[in-house]
Amino acid sequence: MKTTRTDAAVRIRGLSKVYGGVTAVDELDLDIARGETFALLGPNGAGKSTTVEILEGYRLRTSGEVSVLGVDPARGGLDWKSRIGIVLQSSGETGLLTVTEMLRHFASLYPNPRDVDEVIAAVGLEAKAKTRIAKLSGGQQRRVDVALGIVGRPELLFLDEPTTGFDPEARRRFWGLIRSLKAEGTTILLTTHYLDEAAQLADRAGVIAGGRLVDVGAIDEIGGADARRPIVRWRDAAGTVREVRTDEPGRHVASVVAGLGREPVGLEVIRPTLEDIYLGLVQSTAPATTAEEALA
Repeated sequence: MKTTRTDAAVRIRGLSKVYGGVTAVDELDLDIARGETFALLGPNGAGKSTTVEILEGYRLRTSGEVSVLGVDPARGGLDWKSRIGIVLQSSGETGLLTVTEMLRHFASLYPNPRDVDEVIAAVGLEAKAKTRIAKLSGGQQRRVDVALGIVGRPELLFLDEPTTGFDPEARRRFWGLIRSLKAEGTTILLTTHYLDEAAQLADRAGVIAGGRLVDVGAIDEIGGADARRPIVRWRDAAGTVREVRTDEPGRHVASVVAGLGREPVGLEVIRPTLEDIYLGLVQSTAPATTAEEALA
């Protein structure tokens, strides 16, 4: 998805972040269109958390240009902050307030908040609305984190590992919520280790490794055509595992069977998933030192 200066919700040019002598983010360029759901993928220590924190205004960059909703996040004021929503990996929002009380407090901070009861229903906490947050399970507290991130009706929503602690039913329900936010025009930047989640929700994905963006593209195109080519795998007469990438797996299977006069042992056709493609991309890049290691 190509974007211009005017229709990009996020615009990054030459972004770098250096801790001491360690480069955590290295000359990163990226555009995220308004209304797009974009998944930023990468292993721990790859630089994605540092990148997102810079976009959120939590961390200062070393160099480069960054624009988020038309504003440099390093200089973003309260008006700008009211236009973004953030769901951190863990917010630590516990205590004596009930779910409803906490949501109402946060809603009062925004100019055009969502209805609190509707938000509580959207994250599946109707039965816990009057329960103190400290009494909730870890997964339920995670749903409160999500509710706090969306109650302000943000133009841009940052989701950092949003479904950690969710059971399968809650994850599916959350996916429906994200799709409804997208339908309303919300731009969403998602970081997740669940590759099926990225495949379900994102229009495009970027893979970051070693502080560099190693690939970016539509979910069904990332990694390139070669990485998506099916693999035919079998064992030959000597027991050696053989495999061939081919655009015509059916024809190749027929050829193998005809050559052996029988179906070979372990014959299978493998169609690479997003996870397979992602692992191929990150494994081809040497791991980076994490920000935590750099600061130690």
